Amino acid sequence: MQVNHHIAQLPAGYLFAEVARRVREYEAREPALPVIRMGIGDVPGPLAPAVARAFADAALGMGTPEGFRGYGPEGGYPFLIDQILRYDYEARDVRLERDEVFISDGAKTDTAALQELFSRDARIAVTDPVYPVYVDTNAMAGRLGSYDDGRWSNLVTLPCTFDNGFVPVLPRERVDVLYLCYPNNPTGTVLSKVQLKQIVDWAREHEVLIIYDAAYKAFIQNPDIPSTIYEVPGAKEVAIECCSYSKTAGFTGVRCAWTVIPRELKGRLPSGVQVALNPLWRRRLGSKVNGVSFPVQQAAAAVYSPEGTAQVQDCIRQYQENARLLLEAIAGTGLMTAGGVHAPYVWLKTPGGMSGWDFFDYLLETASVVGTPGEGFGNSGAGCFRLTAFSTREHTLEASRRIVHALKKL
Repeated sequence: MQVNHHIAQLPAGYLFAEVARRVREYEAREPALPVIRMGIGDVPGPLAPAVARAFADAALGMGTPEGFRGYGPEGGYPFLIDQILRYDYEARDVRLERDEVFISDGAKTDTAALQELFSRDARIAVTDPVYPVYVDTNAMAGRLGSYDDGRWSNLVTLPCTFDNGFVPVLPRERVDVLYLCYPNNPTGTVLSKVQLKQIVDWAREHEVLIIYDAAYKAFIQNPDIPSTIYEVPGAKEVAIECCSYSKTAGFTGVRCAWTVIPRELKGRLPSGVQVALNPLWRRRLGSKVNGVSFPVQQAAAAVYSPEGTAQVQDCIRQYQENARLLLEAIAGTGLMTAGGVHAPYVWLKTPGGMSGWDFFDYLLETASVVGTPGEGFGNSGAGCFRLTAFSTREHTLEASRRIVHALKKL
């Protein structure tokens, strides 16, 4: 049989798989210090007690005639969707309908799969540095052309660097889809409502679809920063929004998220006729997906209970404090930093012009600390490095101490 040659031409190795490989090889050499992992954005857990109880109760209920559930309703159970509508949108004066929200097993799953709605020749734009999934999945579908010298020939990249304040300059050339992630992974930066409105207005003028990944919105500390793109007037006409419980409530191993596709949002058929994207996505789900299990959706709904909300917010505050500790420690070294305030990621400029991978190896060998090289997120990430606040306070303080000590040796 013939294989999908677009997958075959992908750059070898997924970023985090390469990080894991290097760490395994280092640990096999019996390092003097235990490794502290601050690279992959996984949470240390555990689940909030209220969430775990709801999860367990629903799972045990599945063993009884009255508690058993088979295939769930298309798009998710109303009891969870109604909580999302109330607390994630109505609380920000955004009105949506039930059938505009789709429950899934992760924002990664949906941001990867949404490209199935695009035509084969759709022109894709991403910020750079970027979460690799947006690029890889479009490359697998054959939209990005050839990969030469670290670049895709048909991909439009919008550099977001220290020099431009991490605000993307909108392209003058024609694009069909723009991927945005705010608060941003990997840089930890945010956009103001004014800045986001400029992008929405541009998208409306040029008929560009925005895929808006808001997986980290729970970390926003300033109410003036939009936690949903639909706070911007007109965004429902151009934007799909993906959100997740993974970083909000520790669901990285549980898997639950949601995607919003407003009724107003439309694309065009080859004939030029407009067609709504919401029913197209629902039709795709009907053919490919059986949805998220009932116990998991009950666990997600418990996030919004008074007890669950308090417990989850306490956990988020711990991660925010970890990010503050990292920023404070690195600030004393003189290195340039970004993020770490409204996001769980600290982005920094590597010392002495080192590449991100060289700095990765140096920290691993010298301090037994793992971060993520900026080059893994795109060409504009060269010479940068990401650290995550998803750890315990004890590990964060120890990692900060080791990092500062290692930098003093340079």
